[in-house]
Amino acid sequence: MRKSTGGTRRLPWAMLAAPALAGIPAGILWWLLAPGGLNLITRDSALATGANPATWLPRDLTLGAVLLFAGCLLAVFLVDGRRPHRQAALMLALTGAALGALVAWQAGMAAARLWSPPVDASANASIAFSLRAWPVLLLWPAATAIAVFALEVLDVGGRKRSGTAGGANGLVAEP
Repeated sequence: MRKSTGGTRRLPWAMLAAPALAGIPAGILWWLLAPGGLNLITRDSALATGANPATWLPRDLTLGAVLLFAGCLLAVFLVDGRRPHRQAALMLALTGAALGALVAWQAGMAAARLWSPPVDASANASIAFSLRAWPVLLLWPAATAIAVFALEVLDVGGRKRSGTAGGANGLVAEP
């Protein structure tokens, strides 16, 4: 076992915990916005209940949009050049994003059970506020990974251009 010294840096465990905990408000936001939930986006009474099969896809797409936004937001926090252990932070954040998506799904369904009127889902389980398209849960970590990649590529291009402007390694060669 290795003895830890005062100079070693700790892994950024907050990058795991923050997205996982952020799943709670994301799930509640999903229930607030989605058809079959509180339905704040459309406010269409035909889409107010899950008994209408036309609400099932928009309900899943609403969760997808919330998770996509959360993934892009997480990527912005990850692309901080001053962060130590950048690869570890990325891996922890992707794991936290996957956990956050699961938490968001469960929090949205819990919000529906708590604040929606009781629903008879005996005809089809999708009548109750639920998720039919399971791959939607992969959007948060996927959006995070793609956005981090895109932001890093843009940042490297920006650094490369500014670094070569003054000559090799940013230094001006003297004649």
